[in-house]
Amino acid sequence: MPGFSIPTVDLSPFFNEGLEDDKKKAIEIIAKACSDYGFFQVVNHGLPLSLMTRALELSKTFFEYPIEEKLKSSPGSGAPLPAGYNRQPEHSADKNEYLLVFPPGSSFNVYPNNPPQFREVLEDIFSHFTKTGLLMESILNECLGLRSNFLKEYNNDRSLDFMVPLRYFPATDTENNGITEHEDGNCFTFVFQDETEGLEVRKDGEWIPVTPTEGTIVVNVSDVIKVLSNNKFKSATHKVVRQAGRSRHSYAFFYNLAGDKWVEPLSQFTKEIGEPPKYRGFLYKEYQQLRMRNKTHPPSNPLDVIHITHYAIPHLGKEENS
Repeated sequence: MPGFSIPTVDLSPFFNEGLEDDKKKAIEIIAKACSDYGFFQVVNHGLPLSLMTRALELSKTFFEYPIEEKLKSSPGSGAPLPAGYNRQPEHSADKNEYLLVFPPGSSFNVYPNNPPQFREVLEDIFSHFTKTGLLMESILNECLGLRSNFLKEYNNDRSLDFMVPLRYFPATDTENNGITEHEDGNCFTFVFQDETEGLEVRKDGEWIPVTPTEGTIVVNVSDVIKVLSNNKFKSATHKVVRQAGRSRHSYAFFYNLAGDKWVEPLSQFTKEIGEPPKYRGFLYKEYQQLRMRNKTHPPSNPLDVIHITHYAIPHLGKEENS
């Protein structure tokens, strides 16, 4: 799409008093980005550049270790997702390996012993992500025109947020996908990446590269916000295209929702404005179980993969998804 780029928003006004006009402008840009395609970038977000750089350095070192060393951090049992080191199966279309981390102090975590200081950096950057997540939640709350602190009160359990340092393998002559086209199932996701390109977002049927920029965090709105807003905000469709001759390293932080939460379009976006709901309500853990089954038992027909459209109300016709 010629001339198009992902909008970048300066969050510094939200850390300083007396910059109400700048806050208002930032909220307007974010709201438009969320309603158009669900993707934007932020700077001056509260994560120190030095910490982001160090986190990438340590994850690169870890992923370069022999597989025997990485498997020492294999997942334990009992976690809702497999915390620790994971590698996609050889038959999977997604060619990556990753380390899944829950909040500091969680009994689910399985930290690598090497490289030294990796655990401390993971816990530090997780804590910074959580603070930025709380800020972003309040910004999205205002973008949607909800009453003060609505999303914070609705989503007040941070124990199931998780973070994933990732390594996408170099492309081969026959394969270049690093992760297939998808939308995230949580509330929203943060990503920062090294200098290797590959992340793309779909807008109006075209794939737009998200150019890596030092110190910038990519934000994508996910399925929970999409449903709560009755499609006012989009859940961003995105993918990773692997690059020839080089790995791509990134960190993704998933601002999540407790499994027993009920998710359905809010009345502000339905009956209060005379709009029919576009989705039927569901338990969040039910949806996550369906998404997990996509990975553990992928259907032979890609059209049978479960998306949020599973809950779309059929009589409304084809769901909008741009």
